[in-house]
Amino acid sequence: MRTILFSLPGNEELTALLAKKMDAEVGKVTLRKFPDGESYTRILSDVKGKCVVLVCTLHEPDEKLLPLYFLSHTAKSLGAMCTCLVAPYLAYMRQDKVFNEGEGVTSSFFGELISGFADSVTTVDPHLHRISSLGEVYKVPNKVIHAADAISEWIKENIEYPVLIGPDSESEQWVSEVAKDAGAPFTVLQKVRHGDRDVEISVPDVDKYNDATPVLVDDIISTARTMIETVKHLKNAGMKPPICVGIHAVFSGNAYQDLLDSGVKKIITCNTIPHPTNAIDLSDILAKEVKKLMNQI
Repeated sequence: MRTILFSLPGNEELTALLAKKMDAEVGKVTLRKFPDGESYTRILSDVKGKCVVLVCTLHEPDEKLLPLYFLSHTAKSLGAMCTCLVAPYLAYMRQDKVFNEGEGVTSSFFGELISGFADSVTTVDPHLHRISSLGEVYKVPNKVIHAADAISEWIKENIEYPVLIGPDSESEQWVSEVAKDAGAPFTVLQKVRHGDRDVEISVPDVDKYNDATPVLVDDIISTARTMIETVKHLKNAGMKPPICVGIHAVFSGNAYQDLLDSGVKKIITCNTIPHPTNAIDLSDILAKEVKKLMNQI
């Protein structure tokens, strides 16, 4: 099947990597806004009879969703065989139940919306807390890619004598997996969250790791408060400045600078959200899994 990739704004670098590894072309599209704020979409490449891959990480999703919706439907109106969404970061996964009266389960609403215009969805380590699989909310073929192997490989290649530290009990399962593949010890801290920016961390006995390089590993770095508090405690415990590794570089507000200023040695993320910290490339596995999904449509 002939394949053509379209990048939504900000996703050009990942799109180019995927196109090269999928032996596919990168399509041309015009996306802009009319003076009244409405979205304009025009596809300039031939998509008839082709599988269209839309590359759009859904960090800060509200502004991206309508252009993505229009692009998918426009491609199909021009004869595309299918439209496959590659969203390395998938938004609206946290509200997976009603926490307070009057709320809606927006993860389900968002899943229904995406499933209405994309024929498949490929993503990286979404926040599946009370949801056992992505198929519960996305009714099209989908694939969840895990970054653990790539992170482990980066740690093995770049850090001598690491000790991996998970920020909370939720992270234990995948932090332990990363540590095992990296051949490194790990420990998981206990977290008590009093609010979005008020986090208390209890640190276990770390004396035996004083000569090691602490590696703080988390899936999403958003406010970075958990990592910042952990860095403070590790510093008080006499450990070396840590390396912070995250999958998704959300970094809301001043989070990135605040984390830098906390005394970390380095901040590393995967290229699921474009950011200067991107050092772990997931395009190989993304390209491979997108191809597999295309064969299921």
